[in-house]
Amino acid sequence: MQDELLEQLVLETGRLLSGKRLLMAAAESCTGGWIAKVMTDVPGASAWFERGFVTYSNQSKVDILGVRADTLEYFGAVSEQVVLQMAEGALLHSRADVSVAVSGVAGPGGGSRHKPVGTVWMAWADGNTVFAERCWFAGDREQVRRQTVIHALQQLGAFCAKK
Repeated sequence: MQDELLEQLVLETGRLLSGKRLLMAAAESCTGGWIAKVMTDVPGASAWFERGFVTYSNQSKVDILGVRADTLEYFGAVSEQVVLQMAEGALLHSRADVSVAVSGVAGPGGGSRHKPVGTVWMAWADGNTVFAERCWFAGDREQVRRQTVIHALQQLGAFCAKK
């Protein structure tokens, strides 16, 4: 891993998950597997990383995670409702104890007045609690995606620290 900030964050998150004997799953859309990639860049990641789901298309969110088609149709893929279902679906379709889900508009196109480029919804779940957060990140596609991964892991660490 070439990114020192991400590497440090992954190591801290991995130690926290391992210390609490928790397995994590990631359900990713706009990041295309980046969370799973950085988590598994660390030797021994199988102690805390259970699996990743890259559900880029709407149909894959339905087929793989069980997101409701009517939720996608009504709210769109980049919404609180969808990431909540993604996070819960990641737990349901894995052996993980905690999950993180992300869906956003990384750009350069695809944005709208209501969901401009840089809009990202994230959710975290543990089987008892599920919550979501909307973020706006500035920058190009790479920068939006990187900031998403960082924030998703920071919040996952904070979420797990409370367990």
